[in-house]
Amino acid sequence: MRKYECKYDIEFQNLKEIMDFVAEKYGNNTGFIYKSADRKTKTEVTYKTFREDIDTLGAYLISKGLKGKKIAVMGSNSYTWLAAYYGIAINVGVVVPLDKGLPEEEIINSLIKCKADAIVYDESLGMDFDKIIKAEGVCVKTLIPMSEVCREALAGYTGLADKYRSEFKKIDNDATDIIVFTSGTSQDAKAAQLSQKNIASTIYAMRKVEPIYEDDVEMILLPLHHVFGNQGVLMFISNGATNVFCSGLKYIQKELKEYGVTAFFAVPLIIEAMVGKVLKTAEREGKLEKLEKGRKIARALLKVGIDVRRKLFKDVIDGLGGKLRFMISGASGLDRKILDYATDFGILTVQGYGLTETAPTIASESYFYRRPGSVGHFMYGVDYKINDPDEDGIGELYVKGPNVMKGYLEDDEANSKVFVDGWFNTGDLCRVDKDGYLFITGRKKNVIVLKNGKNIYPEEIEPMIDKLPYVVESVVMGEEKGDDYRLVAHVVYDPEADELKGKSVEEVQAIIDAAFAKINSEMPKYKSIKQTYIRTEPFEKTTTQKIKRRTVK
Repeated sequence: MRKYECKYDIEFQNLKEIMDFVAEKYGNNTGFIYKSADRKTKTEVTYKTFREDIDTLGAYLISKGLKGKKIAVMGSNSYTWLAAYYGIAINVGVVVPLDKGLPEEEIINSLIKCKADAIVYDESLGMDFDKIIKAEGVCVKTLIPMSEVCREALAGYTGLADKYRSEFKKIDNDATDIIVFTSGTSQDAKAAQLSQKNIASTIYAMRKVEPIYEDDVEMILLPLHHVFGNQGVLMFISNGATNVFCSGLKYIQKELKEYGVTAFFAVPLIIEAMVGKVLKTAEREGKLEKLEKGRKIARALLKVGIDVRRKLFKDVIDGLGGKLRFMISGASGLDRKILDYATDFGILTVQGYGLTETAPTIASESYFYRRPGSVGHFMYGVDYKINDPDEDGIGELYVKGPNVMKGYLEDDEANSKVFVDGWFNTGDLCRVDKDGYLFITGRKKNVIVLKNGKNIYPEEIEPMIDKLPYVVESVVMGEEKGDDYRLVAHVVYDPEADELKGKSVEEVQAIIDAAFAKINSEMPKYKSIKQTYIRTEPFEKTTTQKIKRRTVK
């Protein structure tokens, strides 16, 4: 493991400052690598060119009469998407990144909520935007396909930026420049208003604690419309690293090696799949016992200052591309077992915690600050308090800081609920130990209150269920049963798992019920699961792979 160094250099105030800094310091570095649609041709772009493209694209949009307007960006992860996002935010008006996976009805609702004036879109989505903008309540007057952006604005630096530079907007660090929709359906998704200062403050705070370097190669895996995925890329940009666009989930392993990827931001599902594949391969080849013995040796040596992990597990590292050293997980909790395996292999793996409304990072683990079960320390500049803690110190987490949004767009009712005396209520139930480590217990809205007054946090029980080798995912919830209120578990199982292969549904139910009897025996009686519902179809999820709990039936 290379020596860890914190960076305390520049406290950025806005996105323009970050991009100007990068262009000046890392201008000749390869900032981005992407492939053509057929994956046969690679294009490399320097940070100098990226900075020019941001201005050129901004000028192009201003030439279309869009100065000061709200402009939605919708498409797959791409270089053009990034240039459009920053071109709008830095030079033109308000950028509204939209989820490309939204159904037509939700796209319309989002456009109405944010009162978008224009859309820059990816034609490959195959959506009828001409029809969408004719829907009642939609204000969009201008449609700009990304192919037009590439052809007219990014084909070369033509001097367009110089022609319109005097019309570039004057940045107000605290103004709403980004509108991001929270995860959810059209009924509960809210439009969070973020400023450039919100985003810049999290980049400054992350640069203080996370080891990202100029020679890193990041693979972009998360959707760029999501604030966590976007922040991840901006972190690597701010350090002059190279960012490569993944061609698709099925190409991850191949392209990790092809590009020499050293680091990435990801949701737990991706990391758990990667490490899980390593463990399954070891088990299939009869090497699991050897792997476990190696972990014990590596841990013992590490205690006396000798790090042999990457040498000892060279085959594992090679299977993950050969250079992977750092993974940051967010959006939901990472299985502790998976995190421990990755760390034992010599891949620094940390968790971050935050919300769309906090741009997004509130707390994060780092090289120095890690504690089992926690999400690390609060980020620089973030103040916190635990509201109305119970006897275990668990209560709702309130925060304030430069990363907290201005509020939900035109939603006084929602704002009055989340802002309390200057504090932002995260809605998460948490505790903080004596050393300042933050532990997430669950979401307040997910808490199950039994008739005896006991509070049950599903997020404490679900990891125990998910450890069963044939369980893919689970949801614990309360259910009315006559005059009683009981705990039930909905379980997605893998019918091809060794323990279940060839079994009937009745036999599978019996095996799972027996496993739950053991889980129940290890918990207080009031936390016992009274009923299990099994299925093979996955739960409905958001684009960041969070289960939409209220849709589980």
